[in-house]
Amino acid sequence: MRTDSEIKQDVLEELIWQPLLKEKLLCIEVKYGVVRLSGTVNNLAEKEVVENAVKKVKGVKAVEENIEVEYKSSINDKDLFKKIKSDLEWNTSVPQEKINVQVKDGHVFLSGIVKWAYQKSEAEKSLEYIDGIKSISNDITIAAKVPPIDIAHNILKAFERSATIDANNITVTVEGNTAILRGEVNSIKEKDDALRAAYMAEGITDVKNELQVEYVAIYM
Repeated sequence: MRTDSEIKQDVLEELIWQPLLKEKLLCIEVKYGVVRLSGTVNNLAEKEVVENAVKKVKGVKAVEENIEVEYKSSINDKDLFKKIKSDLEWNTSVPQEKINVQVKDGHVFLSGIVKWAYQKSEAEKSLEYIDGIKSISNDITIAAKVPPIDIAHNILKAFERSATIDANNITVTVEGNTAILRGEVNSIKEKDDALRAAYMAEGITDVKNELQVEYVAIYM
């Protein structure tokens, strides 16, 4: 069983391993397997890289982050808006004509209606590398569809095909257009992978991820 000091050392090494983060100075604290992060990054993509890197470390039960995106004052809201619209147009996964964009003091607000849950996710992800965006509020809604009778079975089959998800310890139930995931996983990364896979199912507009990370760390 791993100690917090061992987990912290692995987190430090994993962050150094990431090319985008080699020059970043981040504060890391670990207590009872919970990793607390603070510091600054250039954009939201770097922030996500930090979170995903930490989640891959064995023994991490949860991540609490207070990382801020450095705002470049030379980038105004008008320029950000143009860049955002351009990026959405180039992303073939996103029906940009269905999405409304507002920018205020570097904060981006997305709204509109799309057909699939992954389109909502892609709209946000396509903007993460744009410098100057402080945050993204994704209020895009998904047009509700009647889920197929075997939708829970289809989600479980997707888990079984995955090399990173152990479907044997996961149950899936569907209420309306919401998939509910329960059971135990070995890492936060596996929990996140299950969430993303469930969102890809036809008819699903929301996923409640109640999966529990079974690993328990020792505090030292």
